[in-house]
Amino acid sequence: MSRQIYVNLPVKDLNKSVAFFTKLGFEFNPQFTDENATCMIVADDIFVMLLVEKFFQSFTAKSICDATKSAEVMMALSCANRAEVDELVRSALAAGGTTPRPPQDLGFMYGHDFEDLDGHIWSPFYMEPGGVPQEAKA
Repeated sequence: MSRQIYVNLPVKDLNKSVAFFTKLGFEFNPQFTDENATCMIVADDIFVMLLVEKFFQSFTAKSICDATKSAEVMMALSCANRAEVDELVRSALAAGGTTPRPPQDLGFMYGHDFEDLDGHIWSPFYMEPGGVPQEAKA
């Protein structure tokens, strides 16, 4: 059975979040978009639901994490090459995002994190095909 994944993230301002991710090249499914939420398309079977905090809160009794102060999740996003990693981070910075640390170059893998407008951590990375060293394999 093929599965889809829907990551749900709370956002303070839905319109600003949509504008941010649009500048990074993402598209949204209008069928799952209203004043409370939108569905960002990451891949054929991967989606991110951006939910206004009040709406997000209706799904859980737990308090919402302030992602600018605490890490709740890190979303690793594969890229076709190192240049795509760098371009995605450049786009995030130009759209108002931040980078919490410099790029990480492990030889076989390259990555550079950015934080979106709400502080959620995105980790675009590129891994050389077949390049994982034996000691790194589980």
